[in-house]
Amino acid sequence: MNADTVIRWFLPKEERFHELLGRDTQNLLRAGRLFAEIAHAQNLEERRVKSVHLKAVEHEGDQITRLIFEALNSSFITPFDREDIRSLAMDLDDVLDHLEGVAQSLVLFELDDSPAALRQFSDILVQMTTEVHRLTGLVWDMANARAIQDGIVHISELENQGDALYATVIADLFKGTSSNATELLKWKEVYDGLEDACDAAKDYTHALGNVVLKSS
Repeated sequence: MNADTVIRWFLPKEERFHELLGRDTQNLLRAGRLFAEIAHAQNLEERRVKSVHLKAVEHEGDQITRLIFEALNSSFITPFDREDIRSLAMDLDDVLDHLEGVAQSLVLFELDDSPAALRQFSDILVQMTTEVHRLTGLVWDMANARAIQDGIVHISELENQGDALYATVIADLFKGTSSNATELLKWKEVYDGLEDACDAAKDYTHALGNVVLKSS
């Protein structure tokens, strides 16, 4: 057991969850920004290198999720409802998994293009992960309840933008009957994963909203 783990174990319960969820959302924000670099990359080799880095970030997220679950199992009293904390951790993990999965698809499918829709999706996800990190920092003080609710609405608006972008890009993919079917299916899987990432970020706000509602 390293020193960080020992120190974390003896933190007051709220501080332990505060620290772990803060690390988790900061890690997710790193992933969102790194994925944007992958989406904007102009060649496959750059994507391959950055995808390796994103895999490491995803692994760090898995470790933080494990620590949150361990803290839940070892804490008699938790700052919020146990199921809400579990949902927060799992939704963060889902967003990160989708981002890493899409990055791997881009590399495995050898997709070196950087179409506008891919870049736009990545920009939406950077905004979503930025807002997720900000709101999680506010949830420890219910004086911030109004600001949190406003942020939840903002994330919902971003998710709606993602839905509209997804509908447009899928329609465009299938519009041209002369398109290479294999390439079409590759890109569809990429955009499916990006829409799933946006949905998971919105799911996170549902759990966050539950925390605010129960703490009011």
